[in-house]
Amino acid sequence: MIDCSLKNPVLSFSKIFLLGCLLFLFGFQSYSQVKPSLGGSSRLMNSALAEMEKGDFERANAYFRQIIESNLPIPSEMPYFFAETLFQLGQFDNSSSFLEKYLEINGYQGDNYEQAKILQQKLKNHLDEISNCKFCDFRGYRYNGCPTCNGNRILEQSCSFCKAKGAVGCIKCMGKGLVTKKNIFNIIEYHECDKCGGDGRLDCPRCNGSLVEVSDCRTCRGQGRLISEEICNHQAEPRNMSQKFERLRHLAGH
Repeated sequence: MIDCSLKNPVLSFSKIFLLGCLLFLFGFQSYSQVKPSLGGSSRLMNSALAEMEKGDFERANAYFRQIIESNLPIPSEMPYFFAETLFQLGQFDNSSSFLEKYLEINGYQGDNYEQAKILQQKLKNHLDEISNCKFCDFRGYRYNGCPTCNGNRILEQSCSFCKAKGAVGCIKCMGKGLVTKKNIFNIIEYHECDKCGGDGRLDCPRCNGSLVEVSDCRTCRGQGRLISEEICNHQAEPRNMSQKFERLRHLAGH
């Protein structure tokens, strides 16, 4: 018969107490490793707000982006201040996105609800300008002419199919201009190829004899323009600037 009684209850209790302490410490250490740094985003946001007070919206923008990229908890009022910063930098589409997120999260209970509605109205005018402008994309970034195709959307080059010869050999007669056919007496007869008219050659199916093939520009994907990082002022470029650009491009080609 097995004796299940504790011969030394004090020693057993000490072991159990020590084991419990170890489990508690291990659990606390594991929790501390995964617990998010709640103060990190607040410090960055305070730094961003300080830069906004100074009027340095570029530095404020950098702090806000650090919060986003670091995956820290985002303070509920941050989207509004970020939207205001982006507005001051002329990034109206991005500003509108963060402002909508702020109103979606906080609604009329947000601390900056009234200021957010004012900003929303100011953004509307700028977004309407972007929508009606032919010089920029939907985000307000200016288009530049493609330097590869010079805005023509297409590129011309020597035809690679016919090697710039304008013609290819006839497949039906293998370039001989004649085809053979056996008659009812099993005698081979020669006939003029009806596909090439006896020439043995056909116009190149790709360039149609022009020696040049045309394809969409790969740089701009046939759009004739590229999106720049410049915020658009919704005005055409001055003529003298375009002429200078053309002269520089012409000189570079030589």
